[in-house]
Amino acid sequence: MALCSSVGALALPSELIVHIFSFLSDRDKLRASAVCSRWRECLFYPALWTELKLRVGGGTNGGGSGSEQTPRLEFLMRKFGSFVRELQLEFAPLDAVESDPQFAKDAMVTYLDQVLCVLGSLRNNRNLQKLSLYGDTCILQDDGILDSSYLSQVDQGGKRMKEIQQLFEEILSNSRQLKWLSSAFMLGVVTPCSLASLSNPSTSSLEHLSLIDNQLPSLISTIELERLIHLQSLSLEFCDFTSDMCRLLACGDRAPLHRLSLLLNGAALDVKPLDGTATEDDWKALVRCSTNLRVYIMTMDVCSQDLLRVLKPSVPLERIHLDSYSMLVTDGVVELISQQYHKTLSHFILMRDDAGFPDLSVNRNEDPLVLLAWRCVHLAVLIIHGYTVWSHNLVAISRLRGSNLKVLEVSEESIDFDPDQSGDPVHNLVKEVSLGLGRVWHPSMDNSVVLNEPTQHFHREMQSFSAGM
Repeated sequence: MALCSSVGALALPSELIVHIFSFLSDRDKLRASAVCSRWRECLFYPALWTELKLRVGGGTNGGGSGSEQTPRLEFLMRKFGSFVRELQLEFAPLDAVESDPQFAKDAMVTYLDQVLCVLGSLRNNRNLQKLSLYGDTCILQDDGILDSSYLSQVDQGGKRMKEIQQLFEEILSNSRQLKWLSSAFMLGVVTPCSLASLSNPSTSSLEHLSLIDNQLPSLISTIELERLIHLQSLSLEFCDFTSDMCRLLACGDRAPLHRLSLLLNGAALDVKPLDGTATEDDWKALVRCSTNLRVYIMTMDVCSQDLLRVLKPSVPLERIHLDSYSMLVTDGVVELISQQYHKTLSHFILMRDDAGFPDLSVNRNEDPLVLLAWRCVHLAVLIIHGYTVWSHNLVAISRLRGSNLKVLEVSEESIDFDPDQSGDPVHNLVKEVSLGLGRVWHPSMDNSVVLNEPTQHFHREMQSFSAGM
């Protein structure tokens, strides 16, 4: 209450006021800054804004293309961009692009304005330690490859995009202690030449690198990766993880790799084939050098034949997410995963959005998902949608893994019941699975666990996976 009176507020030293305000959330800090000039001065003290997490654009709050958020973004970046140490920025999904071309153009203009605002404010920040950018522009892609048709219409000659690319390279060249660099689906912000601008001090301090853009040229070259001798976590597209890159990471004069996240888009395999990716011998050499290495793989619309090529026996797979709109994952793939990765697998996600719910099991008594739960002793997350899961198999899974299965999400429409089952089948299922897990369970899909947008889920899962090293 003392701070509410002018005498009390003036009597307290600024250092104490700053310490008190450090317990507020970012949103509450901004609200409190409107109380008086003294509070505003204290609330904009750099020590209170070492970390900034922003989600803008896309019109998710009913604001069309998201342009109404630009002034607020400009204010925040003008205040904190020059000294913030950790910045995480997500651009919200774009809606209604296909049905309204003008909306797409407006959204693209807003996107360029906001990216220029953020990067322009960071260009001289030498204290930046973490930069994470996610631009949900997959709706502007055609068959898995970035579609620049809207971009060329609003940025004729590519002048603004070139300015953005130059600003990004300036940030890298001016950085002195960058530890985390991540850019996912940022629509051409990163080029194959961007990493060459990274300053020598940051090449020694960088521990995590993630550059994914669904572009044809690889954004991470083996030559540039060679400079990052202390890299512990890496995220890139699967087809860009070549034999040469894998052999480089297996060298003994580098820091061991702890986390590797790989994204495979089946729609892009025609132009980015699997030929040249790391072989079984390459993986063996990498695992010998990095004994604590764990791998996260997400595939989107990849056929089972290609999946069998990807799933090498020596990959220390901890998490796998098989996502598709129409492509079917066969029981053989699930069987292979449960056999090869029974010592390391902890997360298994199987999603399919097409009509129909195919049954993975040859017969209801030999379900590959039950075998997966039985073999994989560290399984903690199991999420299924779009495939038939028989109720008695779901009960078996819950009993096999018990309370160690922290997340069991199965959509209600994916569950099928035995025709000769007596009583209320749904009630009996909920009761039996709850007993098996040791907690209350219901058949539903929690969108906070698996998002509707797979690329966004990959980005967030990769963040938590890499931060866990």
